[in-house]
Amino acid sequence: MRLFDKLFRYDAIDRIFSDREYIQSLLDFEAALARAEAKAGVIPAGDPQIIAAACRAEQFNVEELAAEAAVSGNVAIPLVKKLTELVAKQNKEAARFVHWGATSQDAMDTGLVLQLRRVLEVVDQDLARLTSTLATLADKHRVTPIAARTWMQQALPTTFGFIVAGWLDAILRHSSRISELRGRNLTLQFGGAVGTLAALSGRGPVVAEALAEELHLPLSLIPWHTHRDRITEIAAALGLCVGTLGKIARDI
Repeated sequence: MRLFDKLFRYDAIDRIFSDREYIQSLLDFEAALARAEAKAGVIPAGDPQIIAAACRAEQFNVEELAAEAAVSGNVAIPLVKKLTELVAKQNKEAARFVHWGATSQDAMDTGLVLQLRRVLEVVDQDLARLTSTLATLADKHRVTPIAARTWMQQALPTTFGFIVAGWLDAILRHSSRISELRGRNLTLQFGGAVGTLAALSGRGPVVAEALAEELHLPLSLIPWHTHRDRITEIAAALGLCVGTLGKIARDI
């Protein structure tokens, strides 16, 4: 149903969470993984370039991936299969090292983190513009009298600038909150099938560090797999922000 999309959607965020962008975020993980493993001496030095060349979302059919995901349980499994096929057409030996030592959860979670990082950049820009607007408005109307309200009834006088300053104070808290949660929550997920990176034969920590560097993401102390508090905290922070915006709209 698309009847209400223009009312309840945000184009800047929709673009980040489109099918193609989601696929590309998983492929960005796969390309970075190959580069990290080559740096760590786990795979041949020439393979990452071959693998990365196939990591382009336009080479993948969204409908086919969706159909196969319904059977396999997630999108990463058919995506890795297709990526391996594409790489094999260029170099069969390189195809052996596609997704080497990783698991579906690694690709999906890190791909989501890459998307969320872009989303928070958009939110930051929007909050910065709103902060500037509210600061100007509060200063301009610092002595503009209006009737305050209590229990939805007219009460003692206040100023419009004072009301706007309250909005501004809340928005500044949200900006600080979102800034603070970045380092804790926008982290690399990389643990292999059960979190031990056993398939990398003792080179797992080295690969993880190189992968974090490739993607410009902090490396968590331990793989977080099914611990969803990071994602939930981001959602909660955005939910609090939406609550304040709704309060401003109701005040107006």
